[in-house]
Amino acid sequence: MTTYTPDTAASGVENILKLLEGRWKLIILFHLFDGKVQRFSDLERLISGISQKMLAQQLRQLEADGIVSRTVYPQVPPKVEYRLTAWGQALCPALDALLKWAEQRDSLLGCS
Repeated sequence: MTTYTPDTAASGVENILKLLEGRWKLIILFHLFDGKVQRFSDLERLISGISQKMLAQQLRQLEADGIVSRTVYPQVPPKVEYRLTAWGQALCPALDALLKWAEQRDSLLGCS
């Protein structure tokens, strides 16, 4: 287990946030959680407002970073499927914790 100092922890978090930065990456990941496999066209339909170019770019970056895997089937028309890698799937509990943290906002800040 790694022991972090405030500086190394901040640096580590900064590096991870760089992997997930951008408007669309987290939305793409949520559509792939729980072992879901999605085709490019399914993701395009599920994510309102994303262009084909942006979806392709974000998926390529997630694949290059080892978070998403891409499977191409040799057929016509082309069939391409995306799924989370084991490392990408391991991100689920962290994002669930962020959602729970966000839900606490109103009660902890005394808002109604």
